[in-house]
Amino acid sequence: MEGPTTQMESTAGKLSSKIFVLLFYLHLLLLSILITFLTIRGIISATDSHRNKLLLHWYLPLLSSSIIAALIAFLCQVSVRKTPTRTLRHAFWISPLLTCGAGVLFLSIGTAGGFVAAAFFLIFALIQSLYGCWVVPRFYHATRILSVSLSAPTSNATKLLTISLVIGAIHNSLSVSGLGGVVQAHTRFDPLFIVVILLSIAWTMHVIRNTLHVAISRPVFMYFTRVTDVDTSVVFDHTVRRSMGSICVGSIVAPVFEVIRGLARVMSSIAGDTDEFMFSCASCYAGLADRLVAYGNRWGFVHMGVYGKGFLHASADTWEMFERTGMKSLIDLDLTGSFCFLCGVAGGSLCTLVAGSWTLAVEKDYATIVSVYAFLSGYFMVRIAMSWPQACVSAYHVAYAENPQSRHFDSTVPSRIQELQRSQV
Repeated sequence: MEGPTTQMESTAGKLSSKIFVLLFYLHLLLLSILITFLTIRGIISATDSHRNKLLLHWYLPLLSSSIIAALIAFLCQVSVRKTPTRTLRHAFWISPLLTCGAGVLFLSIGTAGGFVAAAFFLIFALIQSLYGCWVVPRFYHATRILSVSLSAPTSNATKLLTISLVIGAIHNSLSVSGLGGVVQAHTRFDPLFIVVILLSIAWTMHVIRNTLHVAISRPVFMYFTRVTDVDTSVVFDHTVRRSMGSICVGSIVAPVFEVIRGLARVMSSIAGDTDEFMFSCASCYAGLADRLVAYGNRWGFVHMGVYGKGFLHASADTWEMFERTGMKSLIDLDLTGSFCFLCGVAGGSLCTLVAGSWTLAVEKDYATIVSVYAFLSGYFMVRIAMSWPQACVSAYHVAYAENPQSRHFDSTVPSRIQELQRSQV
């Protein structure tokens, strides 16, 4: 029987979820008005020659990159479903090459902004290469978990993925229209308009991706715990009607907390065992990051889909199970998140190479900004597609943590945990 405190927390959680879902839909409405205004303003303020140049050398390359991004995303999904082992291994080597290629393209543009972007892409390509070499020993377990989790039936998931990609492509196309108006008008408010549109893109695409994540994770969880099939489209409909507020919250909280945790890991790696003054806060920052992630992590989306919990509540419960069953070290080293991220970077870099090369050949003035927007379009579209394998692996881990003694699991997870424990001795 629930006590007054639990009921108050539940009521507060439902109220905050309703507020966030209202904010999300309100922001979409206001963004639509802003994009319409910017587009009309750009068309009116442009001369005939500039209008034609904007259409051919701005809209056409970026709209084409949105379509290409959707195709790449779908192909990534097909590839990981058909050959998960090969796709995971190839992603760690192809992504640095494509990122390096995008960096060379930015160098070729020759502008100040192009040099800044080139430095970022080239350094990031080097980091990816070093990281790929470092995680080679983890490939075997990662591919085994990925293959096992993808074996769970997810009926109608392909249809939902296609719908999600179409919605994402439409949102990207509308955003490009508004950004085109910003490029044409040149007012003092343009930087603010750009920031608002980019933040909207990030939030909306994360919401689309996480909605798909929640919908797919439930049938996978049910399969590994009860060996029952659940129609994914039914779960998706229930998710949209009941859990959108929590998804909107999680789409803001989870990425921020994971970035904080990633920075904490970098600081801890640099600091090592030293107690010098400049590294004295590394352990405190790492402890704070772990605490934050315990209340906001992507594994919480599984419990959201299965039990209908709020995001923060679901994240805390899931983290507690990971710590109790000794799985925390295992999920810390899981490569699925990195794999999905690298696929997104690779897709974004490929879109940059296509749209950026096209624009560089016909209108150099737009090349840098078109290349950056094309990268974001490709990245977010591929991340939507990769929510499928990430949801499957997350659901597998959470299902195991909830009932490690279940006869439906093989020795994959316990063997890996024992291996990690032996290596720490």
